[in-house]
Amino acid sequence: MSDRSVAIASLAFSSTVTTSPAAARPAAARTKLLLEGPVLSTLLRLAAPNILNLLAIAGMITFDGLFVGRLGPDALAGVSLAFPFVMLIQHTAASGMGGGVSSAIARALGAGKRDVADALALHAFVLALGLAAAFSTVLLLGAPFVFRWMGGHGEMLSAGLAYANVAFAGAVSICMLNLLGSAVRGTGNMGLPAGVIVGSVIAHILISPLLIFGWGSMPGLGPAGAGWGLILPFGAGSFVLLAHLRSSRSLVTLAFLGVPLRWGLFAEILKVGVPGLINTTITNLSVVLLTGIAGRLGREVALGYAMGARLEYILIPLAFGFGTAIVAMVGTNWGAKQYGRAYQIAWIGGATVAAACASIGLIVALYPRLWMGLFTGDDDIIQIGALYLKIVGPIYGLYGLGMALYFATQGLGSVIWTVTANAVRLLVSTGCALVAIYWLDLGAIGFFIGIAGGFCAYAALASAAIFRVKAPPSRPMN
Repeated sequence: MSDRSVAIASLAFSSTVTTSPAAARPAAARTKLLLEGPVLSTLLRLAAPNILNLLAIAGMITFDGLFVGRLGPDALAGVSLAFPFVMLIQHTAASGMGGGVSSAIARALGAGKRDVADALALHAFVLALGLAAAFSTVLLLGAPFVFRWMGGHGEMLSAGLAYANVAFAGAVSICMLNLLGSAVRGTGNMGLPAGVIVGSVIAHILISPLLIFGWGSMPGLGPAGAGWGLILPFGAGSFVLLAHLRSSRSLVTLAFLGVPLRWGLFAEILKVGVPGLINTTITNLSVVLLTGIAGRLGREVALGYAMGARLEYILIPLAFGFGTAIVAMVGTNWGAKQYGRAYQIAWIGGATVAAACASIGLIVALYPRLWMGLFTGDDDIIQIGALYLKIVGPIYGLYGLGMALYFATQGLGSVIWTVTANAVRLLVSTGCALVAIYWLDLGAIGFFIGIAGGFCAYAALASAAIFRVKAPPSRPMN
């Protein structure tokens, strides 16, 4: 995708379908808020429900580690092998392909084309099925080989595969929950998806211990129980969102009859969603590669890094909480040709997310044992993880800035340069880590400094990417 594709973004929907007069109805009150409300207060208002979403995902990440950790170090290490791939599915469906859904629907509503927005909801449903099928097939086949490369063996490998086989097979529940939620968010409704995800995660936290350890006559399933505890509540949440999109309460309507599938509408989602999928793959691949590199320094370093890096999986939903609001606001204003306001939203959103991530980073850098002590009592692992947080934590603000600007470019309809920035982050982090370990012999300290350098590069390049997206020139309508 080039910047030329952005120059025709405002005309894309008109070439996709022919809209009827009913499709160009006046903007709904929620859409008017996105177009006219004060930027910062509107952003905070839209993001507020997603703070619950952040707390829910943070709870899932934290409690999963607590529960599985009670099974022993091998079980915790084994599930840590699979965890980045579960997060890959989650982030791809939520901020990757889901961002494409939100962006397309927001731009359609901003342009007053409600019929197009309705049709996009069906296309999002179909994409959720296809994405889940692809993930389940590839990950189930590849997990044994990848886990062994990451250092899995014996009981560790068995625990990882027990969890992965359930979680990967149930990818459809994760994909459907997030893509349908993204369709709702594209209308500016952040509250319902956040509430559904919070409910799903609370259910996950409640039933996971029962499934992992057993209760009464019900035997414990071990690590596999954590997988079942994830996909069952997410599947129930998917049905709640499906019912909403088929009701009269929804601003867009998901209909299965009378709406033909069209490549042009898939393209509207995929032109943002495919780069988004690549972006989330890069994000999670970086953890996989860095975990593999850390394993060369010993089991304690690998576990210390894995537990420290779990905090980054909390920063991602924090950025997502604001990012979904940024996508809706930027996309709606871009579709309405309010280009200056769209850029303003991008920078204000970036600064807000950077400040939030920086605050968390400074806290864990000063008090790293508050986080590491949640997962293990092993002093060696805690010391390694604390060292990681002391070095990388102060850089988390730059990581937050890069993530927020990525969401802004989703709203603008051109994410190629922010995705490239994340790819460069991966190359810088892994390249500097390998140099530090094998050439400079700096051990864990050099490894962690290399990761911090990648975050710095990400923020700089993502900022430059915003300046590359140019407003389309005014063109006479035929």
